Amino acid sequence: MPPAGRKVPSIVLRLCSATWLGSRSSARRFVYNACMSFPRPPQGNPNNSKRSRTPPPEDTFEEAAFLKALGEKQRPVSVKLMDGQIVHGWVEYYDKNMVRLTREHAPNLFIFKHEIMYIMEDGGKRK
Repeated sequence: MPPAGRKVPSIVLRLCSATWLGSRSSARRFVYNACMSFPRPPQGNPNNSKRSRTPPPEDTFEEAAFLKALGEKQRPVSVKLMDGQIVHGWVEYYDKNMVRLTREHAPNLFIFKHEIMYIMEDGGKRK
């Protein structure tokens, strides 16, 4: 016998065969294997279950390499401006804010980069 005042732990057997869930006032449900843990899919948005990816970088730092290659090879390019105008020439110089476009039989242009929609290589070499 245990000493007076001490409780003896009782052994509780949990049978996982069947369990009644619910209170006396609410409707009861019979749940088979309620005490067993099963992997459950995440609740809510199904896309959250995928590993989150970092968004692509806003700047890939390839712009300088592209402009440098065009300038060194003096490739003819077409530059489409934000207003829809297209100018042709080759990139002679560029920096952080602008590009110098050299043209034959026309004045050279200094174009701010924020005014450029895209620069496209025309193909072939400048004569």
